[in-house]
Parts: sequence; C-alpha cells; structure tokens
Amino acid sequence: MKETPTMTARRKATGIALVGAAPLVLTVLAASPAAAHGSMTDPVSRVSACYAEGPESPQSAACKAAVRVGGSQALYDWNGVRDGEAGGKSKTRIPNGKLCSANNPAYKGLDLARADWPSSRMRAGTHTFHYKATAPHKGSFELYLTKKGYDPAKPLKWSDLESKPFVKVTDPKLTNGEYVFSGKVPARSGRHLIYSIWQRSDSPEAFYTCSDVVFGKGAAAGASVKSAPLASAPTDSQIAAGAAKSSMDMSHHDHQGAGADGHTGTVRSASAEDPAVGGGADASGNAPRPDGGARPAGTRQLAETGGDSSTAPLAATGAAVVALGAGVLIATTRRKAARSRG
Repeated sequence: MKETPTMTARRKATGIALVGAAPLVLTVLAASPAAAHGSMTDPVSRVSACYAEGPESPQSAACKAAVRVGGSQALYDWNGVRDGEAGGKSKTRIPNGKLCSANNPAYKGLDLARADWPSSRMRAGTHTFHYKATAPHKGSFELYLTKKGYDPAKPLKWSDLESKPFVKVTDPKLTNGEYVFSGKVPARSGRHLIYSIWQRSDSPEAFYTCSDVVFGKGAAAGASVKSAPLASAPTDSQIAAGAAKSSMDMSHHDHQGAGADGHTGTVRSASAEDPAVGGGADASGNAPRPDGGARPAGTRQLAETGGDSSTAPLAATGAAVVALGAGVLIATTRRKAARSRG
C-alpha cells in the first residue's frame, strides 16, 4: 500500500517521540544508586567508626565534627569511599590533605586533621586484617603506615606515609563477607594511621580507608595526641538499620558460592549478637572472629564480583530503549495492518 502524507507524518512523529523519550529513560536510569563496595573493619576505618556511632547523632567529638562538615549521608555511604578512574595512579590523582576522602567532596569530613578520631589498638608484629566487602571484586590491597613523627593534627600527606606498603596481597580469601589477610606491622609508638588502597584488577576503580591506630599506652614524643574513644565497626544490625538511607545499591549483585572471579565461600554477615569489632584494648583484634549468621545485611544480597559497577545501569539503559522502540514499532505495525484490512 502506497504511503500517504498522513502516514508519513505519523511515522516521523513516532521517530521523534522515540528519540525524545530515550534521553528521559537514560536520565532516570542514570539516577539509580551506585554499587556499594566496602571498608576496613580491623583496624576500624574512620567512616566505619563514625557510622557505628550513629550518622545522625555520633558520640565522639571527631565524628560530630565530620558530620558538621560533610553531613550524615557520607556515613550512611560508609562503603563507598572510592575513585572510579584510579587505575593504579592513586598517588597522582588524590592530592595531599584529601587522602581519607579520596578527593571526593562528599567525604570531606574524613579529612579533618584531628588527634581524637576513634582509634583501634595496634601492636607491632603479625596482625590479621579484616575488610568488610559488600561488593567483593578481584584486586589487590596495599596497606601503608605513617612514618615515625607523624602528627595527626596536620592534614595527611602522601609523604606522611612510608613509601612502600607493609602489606600487599592479591585476591585474598573472602570469609563471611570479609576479606581476611595477615601482615607484619612495623614498630611504632603512640597515635598513627594505616591507609589502605584496594585497587580492582577488573576495573580502574579503587577504594580507600583511613584507620586511626594507637601503639602502646601513650603518645609518641612530639606528636599531638588527645584522648580518643575506642573505635568499633558497625554491626550488621546497624548496617541493616541504615540501608534505606544509603545511596549505595547492592541489590543487583549475586554472591552465592564461588564466583567466576575465584573467590570462595558464601558471603555472610556477622550477627547482631556477634558484632565485628576492630582491635580491642588488648589487641584481641589479632585473633580471627567467629562465624556470623547467614542473613545478608539489610536483607540485601552481598555481592560476588562481577563487571564494573556501571555494567548493570548500562545494560538496563539499553534494554529500556530497545523495549521502548519495540513497543512503538509494534503499535505502528498493528495500525497499518488494521488500515489495510479496512
């Protein structure tokens, strides 16, 4: 059947509608939450310690100050201190003074130069480290310790850290929802900081933590150190309670069993009765913690590694656009068929 001017106008209108709708679909899907990843829990990271105190009403002076500067959302997003384009170039991408926030303004409260951040007890020698992984990925961990003479009352600079990591491990074992690995901690005295870089090997993305630690009973000579509370990692009940306010999304990941990335074991979480607490006053954090319950935090599945965090949004975007186009095409075809039968 020969196409009439009316049919041509309808076809053009359909094309315009499809093109116009596509950006709307892209906008809606791009606004979906980012995937969550994790943070150090032994020794406890700053963001984890402050989240455990309560994002809306933290107890310590340092965490209260962090919320005043950066707001409470950064604490609800405790597992998202990251640089999506790090690509192994963290030292050139993150400027001095912004190491703890990974140069992300959303986490600027973590960069406050204070000597009273909640801290974990630490001692020289072998220590077992725990890193809560809400979306595990293949990659390597590097842990750096501040140099002798470190002053926590000054902004943290790369030059404050030893030039080489005292721990470097690739694809550590995933145990009960945490990466667990050991390393030999150098001797120090007084207040120091352990800086971690978790660089993915399947993506340029990297994650960062600052863990405040105290060696021995007192302060190092010449260092500015104030009394500070003992840091505790958030329990799974606390994580679940704040999940609804987090902008991080774990729901599209699958974590059961050993994945293609080679991680073993089912990702599980500690129960509320058996919280994951970073090094105690007697350095008991060196000992492995008991297994927890099997229910994932916040009833959301913890993730076994997959593609980059952008993979799911991109796939959803493509599917939505295709579906929209298919719907318009089917409707147009049906109208043409009805007219030809008439």
